[in-house]
Amino acid sequence: MRAKDAEARFQALDAFLIEYQGLWRPRPFTQLQLPWETEHPELSQWLRRRSLAEAEASHNHPHDLPAPAPFPQLAAQALRLSAVNKLPAHSLDPARHRLNVDVPGRKWQQIEAFGAALTFAQTPAHWLDWCAGKGHLGRRLLQPGQRLTCLEYDPALIASGQALSDHHGLPAAHCLQDVMADVTIDPEHTPVALHACGDLHVRLLQLASAAGCKQLALAPCCYNRINAERYQALSGAGRASLLTLSIDDLGLPLSETVTAGNRVRQQRDTSMARRLGFDRLQRQLRGCNDYLPTPSLPASWLDKSFADYCRELANLKNLSTGEQDWPALEAHGWQRLAEVRNLELVRGLFRRPLEMWLVLDRALFLSEQGYNVEVGTFCEPTLTPRNLMVLAQRE
Repeated sequence: MRAKDAEARFQALDAFLIEYQGLWRPRPFTQLQLPWETEHPELSQWLRRRSLAEAEASHNHPHDLPAPAPFPQLAAQALRLSAVNKLPAHSLDPARHRLNVDVPGRKWQQIEAFGAALTFAQTPAHWLDWCAGKGHLGRRLLQPGQRLTCLEYDPALIASGQALSDHHGLPAAHCLQDVMADVTIDPEHTPVALHACGDLHVRLLQLASAAGCKQLALAPCCYNRINAERYQALSGAGRASLLTLSIDDLGLPLSETVTAGNRVRQQRDTSMARRLGFDRLQRQLRGCNDYLPTPSLPASWLDKSFADYCRELANLKNLSTGEQDWPALEAHGWQRLAEVRNLELVRGLFRRPLEMWLVLDRALFLSEQGYNVEVGTFCEPTLTPRNLMVLAQRE
């Protein structure tokens, strides 16, 4: 999608998200009854009758669900507004021998796909790998006659990355840098960022455009990793929008999971079911019907009995449990989890539209800074759901 189409799409997404915010803002995990359920009782009852396994099967493809109205109509609209082409790919030169050692397979495939989608009119002279980690992306892109600078905040990753670059005899400088502090970007740099989080990739856009970099590319990630309480739009169209987004709202695009293994999923489900069982208990103990936020807990808490889990969590919140029907509370937690997961399928329809809105806000900002901008996917969502890429270059 080119810039001239981006603003029209942004406005259409903006109208869609504002009109239906009553469907995607409320979170089933914290609210026993969602406001929209009284408006759409048939859809509500249909979803609440489904099992946890059925919810899991529909999670990545909620648009295919044969649910009652208005679900199919919303699904079709969401798909249409989120549609974007795959960016043209070219063949990368073969990687140097053993360059992918120390890189997990899925991450290496993402790097290969990202690199293949970099179709700059001007051959880069000096790559800038932003929030580089060990610099795997930069090393893969580096070709003879080019240089590489990797910026990273973690000293251990800097040391490991420099050792790897030195081992391969590459002209790479791995620099310890807090990118939110003073950073000098050279106009000759070609910045790239694969899954830099929230404020970190926004900072890149602002600094690279101000420095006059001729070209840059990024695949955004973790839109909710920001210091502000609410999203600060970048583009004129974004700032003019009436849509206000909290940190919780910004987490919606990240709620899709495609890479978790069975053990991780089982841990996640058990943790959520226990929290929901405890939620019922705390409502009874406090004599009120409000959700009570609880802290993140180490995985070792799942080794406790459910009763001990609830007693210790209650103790953290200065509540006394007394004796309870623990099996009934635990069973309720699993039943609630099935309902929550199925009700969340409504929110799932809005994951990609909201992410597209956020990515287009970045693209329109770059367009305002004089760049020709393309937005598209660089890989299949099964490789990473964060597969949207912004390519920007000046004439």
